[in-house]
Amino acid sequence: MTAVLDPVVPVVRSGMRRSFVVSAVLVAAIVVLGVVALGIGAIYVAPLDVVRTLLGNGSRITNYAVLDLRLPRVLIAVVVGAALGMSGAVFQSLSRNPLGSPDIIGFNYGAATGGLLVIMVIGGSPGAVSAGALVGGLVTALLVYLLAWQRGVLGIRLVLTGIGISAILQAVNFYLIVNAGVADVARATVWLTGSLNNLGWTQLWPAAIALVVLVPALLFGVRWLEMLEMGDEVAQGLGVPVERARMYLLFTGAAACAVATAAAGPIAFVALVAPQLAKRLTRSYGAGLLPAAWMGALLVLAADFTTQRIGGTLPVGVATGALGGVYLAWLLWKRP
Repeated sequence: MTAVLDPVVPVVRSGMRRSFVVSAVLVAAIVVLGVVALGIGAIYVAPLDVVRTLLGNGSRITNYAVLDLRLPRVLIAVVVGAALGMSGAVFQSLSRNPLGSPDIIGFNYGAATGGLLVIMVIGGSPGAVSAGALVGGLVTALLVYLLAWQRGVLGIRLVLTGIGISAILQAVNFYLIVNAGVADVARATVWLTGSLNNLGWTQLWPAAIALVVLVPALLFGVRWLEMLEMGDEVAQGLGVPVERARMYLLFTGAAACAVATAAAGPIAFVALVAPQLAKRLTRSYGAGLLPAAWMGALLVLAADFTTQRIGGTLPVGVATGALGGVYLAWLLWKRP
């Protein structure tokens, strides 16, 4: 047994080292881009002054521009991107399919339906919309799981069931919009696109606290996730409670997606693209939750920075949708 494992150990260690290096580079890129984003705007702040302000040595003007106006938006972009990246990594690993992301399976649409119902029916506050999105995402996860169940849940069945549910939810969303008033339609359209405009500390704290709870929960399930990738029979032979583990991972991954949607609306394709790009960089076996989280954070932050430079109030979901559409077309062409 030891002789069999000996060649594997260096490969695993090499993969862990590469994952650590990739994560460190991605974090450094997030910090650099974040400093640049905090400085550019109607009130320009030089990078060194941004750093001084973050360290508590800023002037009244830089404190207002950096800490009050821009820092919450940058942090929300990082939190939302990290949540989507981890959620996508969980579902792609769980379904053993690169298309098995919340965008495709329909959890984004479920969270969107929950938020829309609050906007259209109740006319609730942003906090109520966020709560509705969270509930909608979790209810959709439960529905997909129950419909995909057939003496267990196979990856391809999970994806196909999710695609069917997402089509139904899209129809529900369109129905709600068509039958809503003009003011509600305008509010819902911006939210459905996925936008960080006009978000502040009030929207940041609930998402950040939820992520602090979800990250350890997701990392706890990584050991099950990596065994499930080898097949249910192998995982069961290694002592994994297969269906309980799958349900746990399904709901924690759906919760991460719902938290991101609750904070900023359904930002498209980040959960699909981030884990794939991270895996291509790390070239390591397994879900790669942390590299996927950093990649997701960098993608959302970069997309938001780009949209601000191009269109001012252009929603970040427009940029991620364009990027994700190109990547999805390439992925489908690459895997005939």
